[in-house]
Amino acid sequence: MLHIKKHLNTLTAPSLSNGHVRLELSSLDHTLGLQAATADGELWKLHYTYAPTVDGVAAEIERRLEQFALGEMIPFTVIQTHNGIDTIVGMTTFLNFDRSATHQRVEIGATWYAQSAQGTGINTMAKYLMLKHAFEEWHTIAVELRTHRLNSQSRRAIEGLGAQLDAILRAQRIMPNGNIRDTAVYSIIATEWATVKTHLEFKLRQHESRISSPRKP
Repeated sequence: MLHIKKHLNTLTAPSLSNGHVRLELSSLDHTLGLQAATADGELWKLHYTYAPTVDGVAAEIERRLEQFALGEMIPFTVIQTHNGIDTIVGMTTFLNFDRSATHQRVEIGATWYAQSAQGTGINTMAKYLMLKHAFEEWHTIAVELRTHRLNSQSRRAIEGLGAQLDAILRAQRIMPNGNIRDTAVYSIIATEWATVKTHLEFKLRQHESRISSPRKP
């Protein structure tokens, strides 16, 4: 079962990595890298998602770390490794832990990536690592993923993971720009994990093959 207590200083960030991506507990040491990532595509201007402005990165890291200290969130900085070089490309989190005896659910969300990292397989790698930990280490019965109903790119990415749409929550949230967000709620349940895992590992092998194959002149 998911043994994470909702008290100060009891939440531990797992070490999640493979040869191409590493998820580290977010830190103010990541500020410059995350500033470069959010500037790549000026992500804060997108009306259907949330990413910090360049000047707001440090405050966002601190906000997430405060939630971590309260046992409400595990915030990660997503780091891509290519040819021995590390590049910070975005953020993601575990959040909304349901630790009741009859539920044992967790959400993966609050995710954003530099524009240049989108569509590269980084998101699939990061989500695979997080899903694997949630189902195989925490033994959750379900992992939830949410996004704006109108964020078609995010919805395709979530569906590409193998998640299924549970519902559209209408007028679920007020966005930073004041607009009302309808939220698309997806999930993967424990009985589906073996099939989803096989699907994701196949996708990752394809991606790794493209990375390792020499480019034609």
